[in-house]
Amino acid sequence: MKTIITAAFIATMMAGTAMADTTLKLVEVITSPERTQTLKSLVGKFEAANPGTKVEIISLPWNEAFQKFATMVSAGDTPDVMEMPDTWLSLYGNNGMLESLEPYLEKWEHTKELTPRALELGRDVKDTAYMLPYGFYLRAMFYNKKLLSEAGVTEPPKTMDEFVKASEAVAKLPGKYGYCMRGGPGGLNGWMIFAASMAGDNKYFTEDGTSTMNSEGWAKGIEWMVDLYRQGLAPKDSVNWGFNEVVAGFYSGTCAFLDQDPDALIAVAERMKPEDFGVAPLPKGPAGKSYPTIGYAGWSMFAKSENKDLSWKLIETLQSPESNIEWNKKIGALPAYTAAEKDPFYAGDQFKGWFEELADKDTVPTVMPTFLEEFAFFKDSLAIKTSQQALLGDISAKELADEWAAYLTKAQQKNLSKK
Repeated sequence: MKTIITAAFIATMMAGTAMADTTLKLVEVITSPERTQTLKSLVGKFEAANPGTKVEIISLPWNEAFQKFATMVSAGDTPDVMEMPDTWLSLYGNNGMLESLEPYLEKWEHTKELTPRALELGRDVKDTAYMLPYGFYLRAMFYNKKLLSEAGVTEPPKTMDEFVKASEAVAKLPGKYGYCMRGGPGGLNGWMIFAASMAGDNKYFTEDGTSTMNSEGWAKGIEWMVDLYRQGLAPKDSVNWGFNEVVAGFYSGTCAFLDQDPDALIAVAERMKPEDFGVAPLPKGPAGKSYPTIGYAGWSMFAKSENKDLSWKLIETLQSPESNIEWNKKIGALPAYTAAEKDPFYAGDQFKGWFEELADKDTVPTVMPTFLEEFAFFKDSLAIKTSQQALLGDISAKELADEWAAYLTKAQQKNLSKK
């Protein structure tokens, strides 16, 4: 009897050890200290509900995330679950690296509570849910009320012409500028927004796959952006600015305008009084329309995961209604659940500009061409290098538009050839 008990005890101990050895790898790519702490808190709930399972969080700095993660993947070092930006989804989804979440969503109790847009965008590749979006990043315009008042500007600009005039007025103040331009990582959104608004159209391609980037309207919008910088309406060093720099440029009072997603509101609201800034819809182009980019990110599972059911449980925990609201309040995105609009946090004046955009028929939220496999490289490498060359005068605005058009045409025609 003693021998049987001992064997059973040893077997139990061995089973416990095996359970304790189950480790999931989770990669975070849109990283900040606050986001990582919140992620650790949500992961802690998962670990508590699944004894014996641990989650290793790998946080990659956003400015280097694309290259660093690509290096991991090429070395065969793929995670179980990762935070997937919209611009990377096609690259990894089209190459068979991501697990379809459709079987899980079919049975999940909260699927029906997600916004239709969340499910639509999560299925952007092959009409298959390779990602479960947690939230949306819609651009609107932050404006500094005190700076505008000092410059004699009575209200935020409603058109691109008014935007230039207001920026010129602010730039006459010592050490001040109109626009916090994002010339470095993540800066493509601004170029796309103002180019499409100048063109009065958000179509990236003609039917045969030819890019519109160097068509008259889009090229004029690209030139408009270059002129803002060269005329001194944006800080000289903004040619290298990323997210942290443009946000700091705004809350420090260096520049009066900032086009950004709700995630910038966190840092701005911590450092500015509510009465000193506002958020308004983006200025409209000559056709009376604006095209703010709407980005998104979410959770994806890698096909090589050896613990798919546990990986889905982790995604379930991160995406539960309670966790989703908590996460989005910290990161500043608009949540993926329809009920979130009723949350008092999103009902305040600070979110007014974004909801006005969503309600305005002449403001068209626009998804960048993330369906292209080549788009991730275009956004995070080629576009940065070439737009900086144009801002600094190494190439002309026309040359920039032509180079972008050539790259995107080749990518889209390759995409069409597969269909």
